[in-house]
Amino acid sequence: MQVINLSEKNSILNLYMAELRDKRYQHNRLLFRNNIKRIGQLMAFELSETLDFKPKTVTTPLGTIDIPLPKDDIVVATVLRAGLPFHQGFLDVFDHADNAFVSAYRMYTNREHTEVGVHAEYMATPSVKGKTLIIADPMLATGGSMAAAIEALCKTGKPKKIHIASVIAVPEGIKTLTEVLPDDAIVWCAAIDPGMNEHKYIVPGFGDCGDLCFGEKL
Repeated sequence: MQVINLSEKNSILNLYMAELRDKRYQHNRLLFRNNIKRIGQLMAFELSETLDFKPKTVTTPLGTIDIPLPKDDIVVATVLRAGLPFHQGFLDVFDHADNAFVSAYRMYTNREHTEVGVHAEYMATPSVKGKTLIIADPMLATGGSMAAAIEALCKTGKPKKIHIASVIAVPEGIKTLTEVLPDDAIVWCAAIDPGMNEHKYIVPGFGDCGDLCFGEKL
């Protein structure tokens, strides 16, 4: 499994990440969602360079030209609800892709809120058999919800390739994915943070992505 950390090189991504993390900016939900989406767009562009291409002859008003075009059939999947703006960023780039949605959320299993389980209850997806599967979820913390999403989606068929896309990941979540992903899978991160606190939130992170995008939940 390959891990690509986009924060290892300087780009405009740094600005978007700084605003996401800055609590002064987090009161502006529109800006927060837009930055999540823009990171998805940039990551999708980087990911596109790993696809398989074949030339296609395009007819212009004055002649013809051969242009290499992606030949992969792509499915962009996300984990509800926090993944929706991130998912949209990928769709802005892969606008011909099919889409999949998984409801997989974490639940604290003890009174102290230090142990986490994962509950999956809904999925809408095409078959991913033979396709390039991109699973976009902004936070890769324990990796439990992502592992559940991978398992659920792969029940519809074996993908040609799996890409995992996260805004922020931690080593524990990445390690969890090594146990469920094939060797040729790629994990994309805009940043890898040192770890989590006792409540399994990424530190320094930026807080609860779903709440910051859409408002607090009960």
